Amino acid sequence: MATEGQGDGRTVAVIGAGPCGLAAAIALRKGGLTPVIYDRGVVVSSVASYPIYMSFFSTAEKISIGGLPFVTGGEKPTRREALAYYRMVVQHYDLPVRQYEPVVDVRRVDGRFVVRSVPGMHAASADAGQAASTDGLPAVEATYDAVVIATGYFGTPNQLGVPGEALPHVAHIYREGHEAFRQDAVVIGGGNSAVDAALDLYRCGARVTVVHFGSTFDPNVKPWILPDMQNRVADGSIAVRWKSRVTRIEPDAVWIEGADRTATRLPARQVYCMTGFTPNSALLDRLGVSIAPDTGIPAHDPATMETDVPGVFIAGVLASGYDANKIFIENGRNHGDRIVQRLVTPANV
Repeated sequence: MATEGQGDGRTVAVIGAGPCGLAAAIALRKGGLTPVIYDRGVVVSSVASYPIYMSFFSTAEKISIGGLPFVTGGEKPTRREALAYYRMVVQHYDLPVRQYEPVVDVRRVDGRFVVRSVPGMHAASADAGQAASTDGLPAVEATYDAVVIATGYFGTPNQLGVPGEALPHVAHIYREGHEAFRQDAVVIGGGNSAVDAALDLYRCGARVTVVHFGSTFDPNVKPWILPDMQNRVADGSIAVRWKSRVTRIEPDAVWIEGADRTATRLPARQVYCMTGFTPNSALLDRLGVSIAPDTGIPAHDPATMETDVPGVFIAGVLASGYDANKIFIENGRNHGDRIVQRLVTPANV
């Protein structure tokens, strides 16, 4: 087994520079392999896309990686503290992260993997929730001995599929409520993101209406947040349209349909689609990895994170398929250790 700092010559492409991708790259380097990390945006772009004033659910210790301590000024780390911490991790380990370089294809050739990427993507095209535009940019290729797919799911929001969803005042990621001050705002969804957004919008002076297809908020809403939301609904500060679905979005309104098929027009100058995300399995599909149609989970060995295509591994939330609540930073940050153990066994050297 190679020791840290003594590479054995094998290279590994890590696709995705989120916390779990970075943790995997650190583990690979410590195991004597040479990682190269690609990301369609900036390092830990998923964290960067969180609401500006968000605090993590987990403690700092549980989202630390690479054995480096995460010091925070409060009980739970903030988004800003996390961004600073992960930048420090990249600098400390001198990780080779190719930012704003989306991987558009991976193919297996003679037992190795050819990664095709497009460097130089404009930062505005890499914002979470937006499709990466690579028009007019030249692609480059590099060959690796193994591939770790750690692309997460923030880049592929669940679409409503209704007219007007692409209008500029419609967002699939919530940043802050200041833009909706004294404006009519509609929040679509009933989970954690929808509740957090609705409460923040209310506190920023927006007139908020939540539209949810269910008859109550989702059961996974944080128990320390739910009472606040329920109280705001009870006192009329936030309106809720239960058992309703959005059918059309206009520049100044949202049309919804209730359980009784009645159409209702809601004023809306800002629309927030807090409908969750779907894991992006496009690269796994190209590589021939089997994906369970009912769960979205790629076929893999949990002990090694290797898929049913030898040399192709997954790390992070991709391993949870459609249920993104199963894997977070705190239980996905150790996937790299499992991958390294597989790669350094005598049969693979």
